[in-house]
Amino acid sequence: MFKDIITGLQNGSVIPYLGAHALVGSTNKLTGEPIPADSNSLILAMNNGQPMAPKLMYEFPRAAMNQELKKGRSYVNKFLTKLYGETQWTPAPLHTWLASLNLPYLIDTNRDTHLQDAYASRPHTLVVGTARLGGTDYRFHLYHFDGAEGSSYKETTLEAVDTSLPVLFKPLGTPRPAANFIASDADYVDYITELMGGFGMPAYLKQYRRNKQYLLLGLPLNRDTERMILSDIIYDAAKPAGWAVIPDANDKEIRFCKKLGFEVINAEVKDLLAEIGIDAPSIRKPLSVAV
Repeated sequence: MFKDIITGLQNGSVIPYLGAHALVGSTNKLTGEPIPADSNSLILAMNNGQPMAPKLMYEFPRAAMNQELKKGRSYVNKFLTKLYGETQWTPAPLHTWLASLNLPYLIDTNRDTHLQDAYASRPHTLVVGTARLGGTDYRFHLYHFDGAEGSSYKETTLEAVDTSLPVLFKPLGTPRPAANFIASDADYVDYITELMGGFGMPAYLKQYRRNKQYLLLGLPLNRDTERMILSDIIYDAAKPAGWAVIPDANDKEIRFCKKLGFEVINAEVKDLLAEIGIDAPSIRKPLSVAV
């Protein structure tokens, strides 16, 4: 099932697009707990392991908006920075394998640093989504990493960016090199609006993405936020657009994928990794929450 897709990944014609369950297998180095990444586990982690009201449990951006209104935007940013920037996690098997392929372009809608860590020994460009900025039309930051030992990210400009380097695109943010996150409803409204207007990603990536195929990995598509961001980031995709690896996809997900031109594969990340001899746990097991 996956052989042709893997070949496409290896030759750069298929672009990986990672969602929450792409992090399966990553655990807290101290406690062994899985990294919170999906909406439900993020809400629980943000609320000290306790469920919030049912209407807030519906989706992380809604819960984050509630906390922002009560405690300020900095509260949510500090939570995500501590979770992904200060807590030590084991590498996710999928990220390690993808990094070994030296891919030209990867899209990661999680907020962790796993891909950045995996690319820490090679030059690359980091594109980080931002929201609610003043003084600029753009909703992204560009960083250059030269791959030298001990080097750090340096912010760059559209005019100075080296377009020949591999690109890690983190549309929902990362704690490094500077903490920027798309988290609350207000963040999403601003970012998606500017993404639709063409200001959410660099022009050279919009050129590069034309007629490309995508492999959606670990990405549930049962919420509007994921669907809207996906639709805009892959605009001008090939026809068919690629494959969506979704275990037990519901009717809504299947209809959406058909509309965009994705073939739904009833599988999960561990099935893809098993094809190349890498073990990973199943997401069908209940996910516990890191505290």
